[in-house]
Amino acid sequence: MKKVRIGVIGIGGMGVSHCNSIKKLENAELAFVCDIDKKVAETRGKEFNVPFFTDYKDAIKSKTANAVTIAALHWLHSEIAVYALKNGLNVLSEKPMTVTVADADKMVNAAKKNKKLLAVIFQRRTEPWVIKLKELISKGAIGEITRTLCVDPWYRPQVYYDSGTWRATWKGEGGGVLINQAPHIIDIFTYLAGLPVKIEAKTRTRMHKIEVENEVSAFLEYKNGAWGYYYTTTCEPSFFRMEIAGEKGKIVVKNTEITLYKYDMPISKFTKTTKDMWASLGMKEEKVEYETNIPTGHNEIIRNFVQAILKKETLLVSGEEGLKSVEFINACILSGKTGKPAKIPVNRKKYDILMKRLVSQSKAKKRVKVQRLTDPQFLK
Repeated sequence: MKKVRIGVIGIGGMGVSHCNSIKKLENAELAFVCDIDKKVAETRGKEFNVPFFTDYKDAIKSKTANAVTIAALHWLHSEIAVYALKNGLNVLSEKPMTVTVADADKMVNAAKKNKKLLAVIFQRRTEPWVIKLKELISKGAIGEITRTLCVDPWYRPQVYYDSGTWRATWKGEGGGVLINQAPHIIDIFTYLAGLPVKIEAKTRTRMHKIEVENEVSAFLEYKNGAWGYYYTTTCEPSFFRMEIAGEKGKIVVKNTEITLYKYDMPISKFTKTTKDMWASLGMKEEKVEYETNIPTGHNEIIRNFVQAILKKETLLVSGEEGLKSVEFINACILSGKTGKPAKIPVNRKKYDILMKRLVSQSKAKKRVKVQRLTDPQFLK
């Protein structure tokens, strides 16, 4: 059996999960591990019985692998991915794909130019409820989309932000809740409802002592004239909610519970034809059931990546798909910082200028107790 040899770059936290997933696959082998922290790299190398590196260029040039996964700091994703692609390796990047749309473009273009695969780890797309939602919308269950809503609260204590010099800084992360906690749901939201063409956002920082945003409220406009609303924060322990309304009905999601509301007829037709001035359009409520016993998570994304390299499957999340969430994130930050609506595609030059200014103003942290740990819910 032909095996794909995969190196893992960045193994302080999530990269270890990548290693474990690779070891479970019959048609893949772990080729090397790489981390800028020599002690971490050496420890993991011995643990997994593979060569270890502290410089990603040396690791890639070692020719021990034909693919890499990237779990390094956000800012490094594009630099590492482009170098790997130019050197003939397929690439699977952790979320966020990268920090800026311009850097994401570089990744996508490098993959095309070198005829290699570029994929992004948005493992929540493999979850049963997401698959079912995509199926319902694609088959026209609610008709043309007329309104969207996504409320995605998170919670993080101050100690979380004090666990790394890079956390919650423009220089270290390139953003706050949008770039760190929110990308998974942003990916699902845009996967199901599409990208808006314009975003008018407000961003701010409250409660935590950090320099990046931890609360975002955004008004969305879509190409077909639909409106939407998006909210995220790390200041509110709560549940996730999404609504996607259409001509023929609406879908409401609370956490992973799906409710479908079917209208008796398309709402525009009813509005134009009813003779009763007090009439209300009838609708039926249906709890949507779906298969739950299916492969999900990092294991499934990495399995699919391997199968795509072997030309047996289509990528679940390509680089082009991963870029969409970066567009959304950059548009929110750009609008929040300028006080003006931001169009999508985002103006690359304008965003780079903004980010360069924010990074130049970024300050070193005074209170840090380093902890290289990954949120347990994302290790599945």
